[in-house]
Amino acid sequence: MSVHQFTVEKINGEEVSLSNYEGKVMLIVNTATKCGLAPQFKELQKLYEEYGEIGFVVLGFPSNQFLNQEPGTDEEVSQVCELNFGVTFPLFKKSEVKGPNAHPLFKHLTKEKKGLFSSEIKWNFTKFLVDKKGNVIKRYAPATKPGKIESDIKGLLEA
Repeated sequence: MSVHQFTVEKINGEEVSLSNYEGKVMLIVNTATKCGLAPQFKELQKLYEEYGEIGFVVLGFPSNQFLNQEPGTDEEVSQVCELNFGVTFPLFKKSEVKGPNAHPLFKHLTKEKKGLFSSEIKWNFTKFLVDKKGNVIKRYAPATKPGKIESDIKGLLEA
């Protein structure tokens, strides 16, 4: 099963098929603006700006499942991401990323690439690298800075 088979809702409510990103390398990240790791937004944006024109995209999925660190509405989340972090990469509706009500996309991602101790997402800014064909290639811990992923992204872009 490919990531391209899933449909998600953009933060503005527009439904989007991830097949729209076929042929692109994706970094799918569960985010939270009030998290101590929120400075990663700027690093994610930098990667998006640097490699976006050659087939790379960051997809941000806000989640409020970790210590209430994303309490705002979708509109508030969008504004904070844009104003505080300069985010222009696609953001999607707040989603559950773990547990029985997890979005089907995140159920798929965690099934494909388990974490260190279990498949469940443990914190904000867990990252999944997806190749141009929609295969989940690698999972990165929340503390892994986006810059550390750059060589993996370049490798997939060149493949």
